[in-house]
Amino acid sequence: MILHCLAWGSWSIINYKKALIMENEELIIALNTDLQIELATKISFEEIKEKLAAYINHLINHDFQQLVMILYRVDVNERKLMALLKENQNEHAGRIIAELIIERQLQKIKTRKEHSKKQDDFNSEDKW
Repeated sequence: MILHCLAWGSWSIINYKKALIMENEELIIALNTDLQIELATKISFEEIKEKLAAYINHLINHDFQQLVMILYRVDVNERKLMALLKENQNEHAGRIIAELIIERQLQKIKTRKEHSKKQDDFNSEDKW
């Protein structure tokens, strides 16, 4: 019984890690598509945030209009962005913006999965 529980515990950890890797890959694909950048597909979540923050800082300094277009395309909440920038004036704006972009992309990924699952459930109900 204990071995079974241990095996189940390690299986769950492995599945959790696989789910995180898949989510990172989906996030990278979404960022590459929506931001028209080229992040490597096999990087950690922290690396995603670092690279995205560096890219955002570059846009702040060199192509602010492009940054505004990206924020619009990704659909980052403008009020939330302004509030966070105001509250965290001593922090790097690039990090704050990167985290909001990642948060929004993860919301979109979750919504797509939920919608896809509902479609699968609907289609399976039609089958006899």
